[in-house]
Amino acid sequence: MDRALVVVDSADGARRLVREAGELAAGVDGSLVLLVTMDKDEYEADLETMSTIADVEGTSYPAMDINESGRQFARDIAKEELDGLEVEYEPICVVLDGEPEAQRIVAAATEYDCDHIFIAGRQRSPTGKAIFGDTAQGVILNFDGIVSVVTD
Repeated sequence: MDRALVVVDSADGARRLVREAGELAAGVDGSLVLLVTMDKDEYEADLETMSTIADVEGTSYPAMDINESGRQFARDIAKEELDGLEVEYEPICVVLDGEPEAQRIVAAATEYDCDHIFIAGRQRSPTGKAIFGDTAQGVILNFDGIVSVVTD
């Protein structure tokens, strides 16, 4: 493994995955790309909610570009989970605007020349996967490299 992409989110399993990927990368002198995916519509709704709360409480929340917000989230997770490891990482954010998440994850891994993807999956029945799809499954089927999936 030279360079791995780790899909970062706030779930405990995904956070542990960052640590495990970091340990592996440090052990083989590899590097990581920490990818946060952000849904544009959800982000805009969150900003609107935060603005309303700020007006009521008389506080302020600095508006941050969606890409920078995602990168900052990845840096925060890395600070916690990669503490004590000597591993280089690059935080990136991909904004989802109607595209399938799996497609964007694979595209980012290709763009950043990653040979391994780490992703947290959800436990679903085969019927649930068939009806609703599964991001991890889409990544496995479409990435030309190793994919490690961890489920809680």
